[in-house]
Amino acid sequence: MHTAQPGRWRALASLCAAQFMLIVDVTVVNVALPSIAADLSLSRSALTWVFAAYSLTFGGLLLLGGRLADGFGRRRTFLLGLAVFTAASLLSGLAWTGGVLIAARAVQGVGAALLSPAAMSIITTTFHGPERSRALGVWGAIGGTGAAVGVLLGGALTAGPGWAWIFFINVPVGLAVLAVLPGLVPATPPQHRPAGLDVPGTLTGTAAAALLVYGLVRAGDAGWASPVVLVTLAAAVGCAIAFVLIARTVREPLLPPALLTNRPVMAGALVMLAASSLLLAGFFLSSWYAQHRLGLSALRTGLVFLPAAVGTILGAHGAAHALGRLGARPTAAIGFAVSGAGAALLARLPADGTALRDLMPGFILLSVGLGAGFVCATTTAMRGVDHHRAGLVSGIVNTGHELGGALGVALASVLAASSLSGTGGMSGLHAAFTACAVAAFAMAALALWLVPPGRPEATDGPVFAH
Repeated sequence: MHTAQPGRWRALASLCAAQFMLIVDVTVVNVALPSIAADLSLSRSALTWVFAAYSLTFGGLLLLGGRLADGFGRRRTFLLGLAVFTAASLLSGLAWTGGVLIAARAVQGVGAALLSPAAMSIITTTFHGPERSRALGVWGAIGGTGAAVGVLLGGALTAGPGWAWIFFINVPVGLAVLAVLPGLVPATPPQHRPAGLDVPGTLTGTAAAALLVYGLVRAGDAGWASPVVLVTLAAAVGCAIAFVLIARTVREPLLPPALLTNRPVMAGALVMLAASSLLLAGFFLSSWYAQHRLGLSALRTGLVFLPAAVGTILGAHGAAHALGRLGARPTAAIGFAVSGAGAALLARLPADGTALRDLMPGFILLSVGLGAGFVCATTTAMRGVDHHRAGLVSGIVNTGHELGGALGVALASVLAASSLSGTGGMSGLHAAFTACAVAAFAMAALALWLVPPGRPEATDGPVFAH
């Protein structure tokens, strides 16, 4: 039996506040890019790096961050990551040149990669049974609401005190969590301290993830046939192959091969990748429609995302309850089916749209369904994970989130290219939303086979050890 930890729900609130900052920072910059370019005299290619520098280090270092959380202490790794992220946020707001801002954004990503898997592993090892499903439901809601609020916050702060405040706002939140968390989460020694760091695996794994994220980001901007994109993606594949080969030869690899064949972990990571991809694609396309078809300002476009944030929370909350009654398999299938229905409605947006009533029903349904998807992803992957692997599995799931977001925006940019360029009316937007609907319905069917059956048990102890 597990003893309930006092203050665990307050600890969850602190962990979620920190994670919320990380997710917000993925989208908050997008709205502020024109103002940043004007103030710092940045070219279009340099602006891409303001976004990509964060995504590269965040997505590329998540496996290492998870391994460090397991080997050197979850609380210690979390606090280190939060301190780095908070300091880098301050430097980002104070940046006096584009180079300083890009470097600070990269350091933000390093802090995020340490913080995020450590936070999820703290939740997984603190909560048990049905409580874990509820806690992961709250955590899962952060993925969608953070992305939605990032758009709103970016518009409000850029139009108000200025773009620097999209970074300054992280500082008081980070300092507050740094102050309160040590009193809420005990410093537990790691159950398994690795004999040494898998340096070749770390280098190839980080390079594979970072190159893949960058290739996807560039594909959305330059197109899939761009030589830079093709070379980058080929290099990512090469590094991934080297990573797997290295993992089979070293004594303690960064990612044990057994985890690559563990069905719950891989199913959870794939569900997370799909949910993140569909959500970010939907947000990207809906934002374009609101601004370029409905003629809304950046601030009013941000307000449109408030119902989407609420929808994500409702979907996550509903999934957390459904998990105990139905299990993850049907809950995930229902979530993706709901999101598919939302995308199908969005694929019928009128070319002469003049009212939000054309956009909101499909947008909200998409958000509700994918809010459920995020919860199913984390619950499935973390089910029965040994405590000494919790950080690493968290890193795998979070890598799926980052890769999914980059993949979704890249594919949406290509499929909707004729609409985004102004040459094809609504045909490109309709094609992109139709593809999202097809992918969501396909994922709903796949979940009925891929996601392991069963419901969270009251004890919820480890069911595998490697």
